Amino acid sequence: MSFSSDQAPSWRPPPSWRRVLTVESHAAGEPLRVFTGGIDPIPGATILEKRRFARERLDGLRRGLMFEPRGHADMYGAIPTEPVTPDGDAGVLFMHNEGWSTMCGHGVIALVTVALEVGLLSERAVVRLDTPAGRVTARPRREGARVMSVAFENVPSFVVSLDDRVTVPGVGEVRYDLAFGGAFYAFVDAANAGLEMTPERFRDLIAVGSAIKRAVIAAREIRHPVEPDLSFLYGTIFTGPALGSGADSRNVCVFAEGEVDRSPTGTGVSARVAIERARGRLSPGGSFVVESIIGTRFTGRIARETRWEGYDAVVPEVEGSAWITGRSEILIAPDDPLAEGFILR
Repeated sequence: MSFSSDQAPSWRPPPSWRRVLTVESHAAGEPLRVFTGGIDPIPGATILEKRRFARERLDGLRRGLMFEPRGHADMYGAIPTEPVTPDGDAGVLFMHNEGWSTMCGHGVIALVTVALEVGLLSERAVVRLDTPAGRVTARPRREGARVMSVAFENVPSFVVSLDDRVTVPGVGEVRYDLAFGGAFYAFVDAANAGLEMTPERFRDLIAVGSAIKRAVIAAREIRHPVEPDLSFLYGTIFTGPALGSGADSRNVCVFAEGEVDRSPTGTGVSARVAIERARGRLSPGGSFVVESIIGTRFTGRIARETRWEGYDAVVPEVEGSAWITGRSEILIAPDDPLAEGFILR
């Protein structure tokens, strides 16, 4: 028995099946599935309104596109939308295993790379994105058709508190810094939590990082000064010395429902820049190179300092690179019992 290689390309799914087109990519190892077709325009006059609609009406689709068998527990996705500001080039909604993110730094780097390399956006020196956290301005660096890197100015990032303490069940007392870089994170020195930031300690990092997140949520209110929709703790970021030469630090971010970022975390690097500035270790003009759990890197800088909604803040710039890894057509049959997927940890 043999199969003809000419048969599969001519097959088309029945009209009743849902068909979603994607471009697959990664930035510093963290995946980004960019949806390019098969999702209807999302209503809303602002990106926050679009995010609320997606949370209320599209969450089953999110699970089907992120979870197994079409994705995996650590998948990340982006739906480009029309801009909602007069000078915006595009809007974006980010999704993961828990829900709909407010901002995503690796996602900005990957999305801009994908959009320019496959022609979703025309050639331009600056890409202005409307995100739920606010305006993000990206500057791609190109060599011919290839986007070599993307540097983006994030939303104002600030420190809420330094050297707070929380008691974590099963761990003990943990000291942490709370900072915002498009999302709120609790920053914890990994050594003080008894952890090494290596792939071999992957599951321990998830367990302890998730426990710290739950403890901080229980111990204090997380409040964004402007938008209630941003008032939540996104994750725990473990910090410590870099393991490779040429980097200043290592970040390992545990976010959402126990996802571990393979990249240094763009919003986490943004918040780190604010922390380093608050501690007097980083000045405008300097750079802060952060490596991930797998050794990939983003570079953070202070684009400018500002006073924002009662906080001494910085506008951080984060730079990194992304690569397209494939294109796919995701299919969901109407009688598939796993249309909304599943996760095994």
